[in-house]
Amino acid sequence: MKLVYVFDAYCGWSYGFAPTLAEVVRRHRDLEVDVVSGGLFTGARRVPIREFGYVQGANAKITELTGAAFGAGYARLIADGSFVMDSEAAARGVAALRRIAPDRAVELAAALQHAFYVDGLSLSDPATYRTVAEANGLDPDTVADAFSAPESAAEAEADFSRSAALGVDAYPTLLALDGGRATRLAVGHAGADEIDRRLATFAPTS
Repeated sequence: MKLVYVFDAYCGWSYGFAPTLAEVVRRHRDLEVDVVSGGLFTGARRVPIREFGYVQGANAKITELTGAAFGAGYARLIADGSFVMDSEAAARGVAALRRIAPDRAVELAAALQHAFYVDGLSLSDPATYRTVAEANGLDPDTVADAFSAPESAAEAEADFSRSAALGVDAYPTLLALDGGRATRLAVGHAGADEIDRRLATFAPTS
């Protein structure tokens, strides 16, 4: 059995869920975790953030339920309203980091979300990946080059296809994958204890 975490780096609920996922990983170090990007803002949904009038209300709810703090850099993006969230670019970044440091995929996915939701950095900008790399002990040139590489674009598309094949239609979704069976452990919001109780139906907690 392994866990599959389907998220979107531009999803506020995924940002709020990151500490829970980190705690689940800490408790279950024996479980492999696949980090898969969804395509929340692709195609016609790549529009200025002001078009999503629900964002501020949703962020308030995320903070209420998870304690997640949204930073001043992100607040400036919301106030300006012109920023365009592009999930394909973000998924390329996730793929690049995942390829360079596969054992740190969960941690680095959270670092990307911190870069956006706290610092207000664009996940379409190679400079953001340099900043994330430096903050996490990775080589900035290697990470920036990987972000721009065709392989990362291909992996992003593969992630979107895998997310769809797993039937994921909301982010974040945490799945337990056991052979051919995928069971949802959390969708949107859940605590680590709640996830543990669901995991206990598959295998003893560790």
